[in-house]
Amino acid sequence: MDAATMVKVALVLLAVTALGGLVMAAMRFSGHDRPPSWMAMGHGLAAGSGLTLLLYAAFTAGVSGMAWIGIALLVLAALGGLYLNLNFHDKKLPLPKGIIVGHAIVAVLGVGLIFLGA
Repeated sequence: MDAATMVKVALVLLAVTALGGLVMAAMRFSGHDRPPSWMAMGHGLAAGSGLTLLLYAAFTAGVSGMAWIGIALLVLAALGGLYLNLNFHDKKLPLPKGIIVGHAIVAVLGVGLIFLGA
């Protein structure tokens, strides 16, 4: 599989991730403390799959500098998601809305740079 195809597939995975993230954010902002665990795990799995495929494409076939910056932002977003999961979701605490928004902004910027750099 060539790098362009891998990036396209990764972008589709990240779009699915974004849809799930929007649903979970809507749940949180409508009064729920946190989404169901299966939904959070699916969101993380899709995001991790997309990011792993992007990293594979970047290291084996190469991507533009803009895409590398996008990948770095997605790594930061992943760390934010991990923080939300381990420090709040797993402890059954309400997810902080500010961190949710920050996580989403960083992820969207990362995907946007990858899209532009592809």
